[in-house]
Amino acid sequence: MRALADDEKLKMVMAYTQNMLARGEMIANEGVRLSIWLRTQGVSNFVHLIKPQAILFGNSAPRTLTYSELYVPTKDVIAFHLAPPLADPMDYDANEANRAMEPITALVGTFMIKAKIRISTQTDLGTSLDVMHMKWLSLYDAEICNPNLPQFNLRVPMLLVNSEAVTFGV
Repeated sequence: MRALADDEKLKMVMAYTQNMLARGEMIANEGVRLSIWLRTQGVSNFVHLIKPQAILFGNSAPRTLTYSELYVPTKDVIAFHLAPPLADPMDYDANEANRAMEPITALVGTFMIKAKIRISTQTDLGTSLDVMHMKWLSLYDAEICNPNLPQFNLRVPMLLVNSEAVTFGV
């Protein structure tokens, strides 16, 4: 790992792919909100994690791996969030008119996420998903679990999901 610049910090994040959960520290500038980093233009080709732990899912029991550094291809990431207890401010204005939180279940690889999605009150969920045209959608007040890891139950205030790789259930 390289030395941190004066305006950089390490923050613990979690990244989910089709067959892996990775948890590790990420280097970020002081002003960067990592919870929405994947929406920015400065996204690199890899999510670079320092001192990560990874859980691999496959045909056998989940397997835990540790490394000094891990480079996860950004194109393979399906969900991403700050690791609790870290949290950024929400990415919406609570006073915005004509918006509502709708309950939704997102299937992310082997993970099931029960959360809320913020949509227009002028349309239904299906139409909202069709017209959003955003690669990274925010989900709120999320409870994340995995049937392969019964002890895994995590709550996060906000996470991003890749709309091109996640399945939604109502």
